[in-house]
Amino acid sequence: WGQRLERGRFAAVRQATGQVLLATVAQIAVAAAMILHLLPTSLRAMHLLVGSLVWGAIVVLLFKTRRMSSEVRVPSSESESSSSPLGARNPELGTSSAKPSLLRDLVTLTKPRIISLLLVTTLFPMFITNRGMPSLALVLWVMLGGYLMAGGANTINMWFDRDIDQLMSRTKLRPVPSGRIAPAGALAFGLGCAAVAFWIFWTFVNPLSAWLALGGLLFYVFIYTVWLKRSSPQNIVIGGAAGAFPPLVGWTAMTGQLDLPAIYLFAIIFFWTPPHFWALALIKRQDYARAGVPMMPVVVGEHWTKVQMLAYTLMLIPLTVMPSVFGSLGLLYATVALLLGARLLWYCVRLLREPALQPTAWKMYRYSLLYLFLLFAAMGVDRAVPFGHMFERAPVMIIQQPETEALETTQGP
Repeated sequence: WGQRLERGRFAAVRQATGQVLLATVAQIAVAAAMILHLLPTSLRAMHLLVGSLVWGAIVVLLFKTRRMSSEVRVPSSESESSSSPLGARNPELGTSSAKPSLLRDLVTLTKPRIISLLLVTTLFPMFITNRGMPSLALVLWVMLGGYLMAGGANTINMWFDRDIDQLMSRTKLRPVPSGRIAPAGALAFGLGCAAVAFWIFWTFVNPLSAWLALGGLLFYVFIYTVWLKRSSPQNIVIGGAAGAFPPLVGWTAMTGQLDLPAIYLFAIIFFWTPPHFWALALIKRQDYARAGVPMMPVVVGEHWTKVQMLAYTLMLIPLTVMPSVFGSLGLLYATVALLLGARLLWYCVRLLREPALQPTAWKMYRYSLLYLFLLFAAMGVDRAVPFGHMFERAPVMIIQQPETEALETTQGP
């Protein structure tokens, strides 16, 4: 019966993979037809929506297949294997003798699953400015530079936290604490990724986006990792602002300036981060306590952490509507934002009322990831919809690069 169940799961995954591939091919065909003027440009909203769904389906499929792989290979030690970002097996447990390759370890240092969400929050702001559609070349350079800069920050974070990573079950099998990669090598790799990313942004995008991307790395490394993570329960609140830099990078990559709508996007991620991360911290409370990391559940307990999660969510929901009130987005986005926010609020209230912690906290953590993806995807779709934009106002510029640089940015590299 177990073998039949496993075969059924793999058959479902193969079927889903085929559907994703067909949708991807159809998406490419529609894009080509639009470029060649064989289809009306009014279909671009549907094109962007299908593309967003394909991206989300690939992420979900990757998660499902990774989880199935862990379940099939290591049924006797699922909790240990799932704690590893590589799905690597602990040799001491005798579960597997396979050793990950150097390339796979280097990719793991960059935390690709985390970066995938950061790239989403970088990409969609490029489609909601008043500068039209970004060129394919610009999108590719921004995505490459964004991955390398975020990957460099994550690698430096793993290098610095290698001592406490050894004490936590979900991190002790990472490449550096497990000894597969030397600390000096990890640090050199992280700094190298950051340097290449800065050069890419400066050369092929614009200097303002380069400085903002570097600012996000410096904030994550020095403010969060070095200073706050081990010293304050507000570590994820203040330090989490590093994760709010990607929308600024995407916006300035298109416009060459920092406008008020971009600040709203920054604020949305800033207020989203505490309820998102504290849901995970509630589950991993013992790990953080063992490592001496003063996460909120460790310092103030589960109840008050849940209360603060609810408070941040109540501030987040009206903030997500501000881009529509300001005029950069329309009614479609505002409706989606309110519906998504209502579900997130429901999870917070349910978590606060239920004594059983883990099932609801896991569900809220996973939903918060989907929430942010769908919220930013709705921004891109809304901008392409030719109705519902009733409150257009003049842009409020915060920072602007010199005129010559801005002109070069709009014309592409």
